[in-house]
Amino acid sequence: MHGNNGRAAMTTRGLIGAPLRRGGAIRPSRNRRLAAVSRLGTHAGATTLLCLLSMPLWVVDASSQQAIDTERSALTVRVYKAGAFSAFGHEHTIRAPIQNGSFDEDKKSVEFVVDTGTLRVVDSDVSDKDRAQIQSTMVGPQVLDTAQFHEIHFHSTEVSRSGENRWTVQGDLTLHGQTHPVKVDVERQNGRHRGSARLRQSEFGITPVTVAGGTIKVKDEVRVEFEIVGR
Repeated sequence: MHGNNGRAAMTTRGLIGAPLRRGGAIRPSRNRRLAAVSRLGTHAGATTLLCLLSMPLWVVDASSQQAIDTERSALTVRVYKAGAFSAFGHEHTIRAPIQNGSFDEDKKSVEFVVDTGTLRVVDSDVSDKDRAQIQSTMVGPQVLDTAQFHEIHFHSTEVSRSGENRWTVQGDLTLHGQTHPVKVDVERQNGRHRGSARLRQSEFGITPVTVAGGTIKVKDEVRVEFEIVGR
């Protein structure tokens, strides 16, 4: 009988001990693992949710900027005549494609670059010989000096709306190696942004060309125009 009690005690200890090992030692460890997994899942879920929430904002922000279509966008400079015998002179139109750039109506910004080596005189009322001479003078050291100054660069510093599809753009223009602020009036028509500004050549270190002792010359003030199409 005593032996039976001993076996019963052992059995009881076994029955009691097993739950203690499973419930007392292992269960807290399992709970800690479950808590860790839960925390990991919560952190991962929060990270995923943050990514999902921020992704649409990033996409909208990126899509608001448009690259300039360089095949359909151009810069035009109009040079006017002056002097006592200006009737014998010529007004000149100079044009070049925009090399690269972008604009963003939402962020109100625009920036573009023109390669001065692509500027061409497109006057239609002069002979081929005279046009070639005007071209040579324009790109030479007397005027633009394109061998030394390779780019015309503009970037906006402030854009304000002046009407329906109209803006006033303040920006910095780099020309002939000098940078000065200019104001550009911009209008959007049929998906095209057209802008214009007036500036003085002398402000950028360029001396207006004169011939015949100054009786025929070009005005210091020129008109700069651009047409920008997004792609």
